[in-house]
Amino acid sequence: MPTCLPIVSRRCHACASERLRASGKFRVNANHKILDAWLLALCTACGETAKLTILERMTVRSIPPELLDRLHRNDPGLTAELLQNPVVQRSNRFNLDWTNAWRLDTGGSDHPDRDVIDVAVRFAARIPIRPARLIADGCGLSRGEVERLITEGKVVSAMRLSGKLSDDFTFTLKR
Repeated sequence: MPTCLPIVSRRCHACASERLRASGKFRVNANHKILDAWLLALCTACGETAKLTILERMTVRSIPPELLDRLHRNDPGLTAELLQNPVVQRSNRFNLDWTNAWRLDTGGSDHPDRDVIDVAVRFAARIPIRPARLIADGCGLSRGEVERLITEGKVVSAMRLSGKLSDDFTFTLKR
């Protein structure tokens, strides 16, 4: 589950930094009945403000009133939703860096002595992570040991365990 907002990986227009931090503030600009809205982000190196486009040249009537209200209130939940929205990411050409912005909640470990463990992994947010790292952290193993167990067929899943995943999955660990 996320612990804070992730870093926005996009080049700063004022310096060479590739890291921006979402401020949680929105700017809404009206020109007659046309609205533009941006999420403001600050460069982690120079502090310069960058604007991430949320709404562009939209009529007031076409915007849901609750969205407009959340923009005006600088709703932190809306900030998190919009950062994870693939359309917003694509149109603003940024990726999210989730390093140190999430934690693993195992719900307790009452199974370390069992030979076969069935585990269901549920993501509270779409955080791309390597399953081997998640399994290693959750089961108290090294990542090398988890990789070895995967190649030996002692960690099996219907999902591919190489690369990164951000969708819920299940796996079975056989010791």
